[in-house]
Amino acid sequence: MSRNLDQKTVAGFGDEWSHFKQDELSQSEHERLFQRYFSNFPWHLIDAHTTGFDLGCGSGRWAKLVAQRVGKLHCIDASEKALAVAKNNLSQLSNCEFHHSSVDAIPLTNNSMDFGYSLGVLHHVPDTQAGIQACVDKLKPGAPFLLYLYYALDNKPLWFRWLWRASNLARILISRFPHGLKTATCNLIALTVYLPLAIVARVLQTMKIPTRLIPLASYSDTSFYTMKTDAYDRFGTRLEQRFTQDEMRKMMKNSGLERIQFNENIPYWCAVGYKKS
Repeated sequence: MSRNLDQKTVAGFGDEWSHFKQDELSQSEHERLFQRYFSNFPWHLIDAHTTGFDLGCGSGRWAKLVAQRVGKLHCIDASEKALAVAKNNLSQLSNCEFHHSSVDAIPLTNNSMDFGYSLGVLHHVPDTQAGIQACVDKLKPGAPFLLYLYYALDNKPLWFRWLWRASNLARILISRFPHGLKTATCNLIALTVYLPLAIVARVLQTMKIPTRLIPLASYSDTSFYTMKTDAYDRFGTRLEQRFTQDEMRKMMKNSGLERIQFNENIPYWCAVGYKKS
């Protein structure tokens, strides 16, 4: 039986992607969000002859754009419900292979993959370090791995971090609600918190006023659908860990990655590293 997995967290993500299938996400917003996460990914190393993996593919929203650029993409998720959504969303792509598996049981041969990525997943497993290591083991020497983990607000002032702590207490409570009540509560948070702050940030941006310290300012150019999705993702998840940039860099190095490069813009922290030769 898998050890590096929290069953209730996995079940929560199955509910999330079954509800937010990303079918209401416009193509332009999809591309814009994709570029944020993949801005420092070495696409020059990837072509129609390369094979890689998406660890924690969820609804398949990132796989949909990656698969168009590669030879084969292995889509891996611990939730059968999420994987079913991904299969449907990626049904027009013939080069995707699906695996129902946790991170400590990835059904791929070690040293076989040309690239890999895991975005917003490994902070939701009990042992993040072991999860990164399991992914790196599958890569060929020199292959890139793109990783996004929730950041510990280490680039924000103290008051910002205390604000997050207060919101985290709400997450601990809300994540234990039944699915219907959880969805309704997270939608209400999106409406009363995410949307107003996004509007404030948008207004300030038109006035050329910096918005770095405005909470949720990154949603100033997103749809309300994305806000609802992310509110559920943030407040509906049982297990959540956060890491400073130094902690994330250390875990990546300890897993055998080198030449680690962080994206200094939103989202924090998103980094690419290359498996040591």
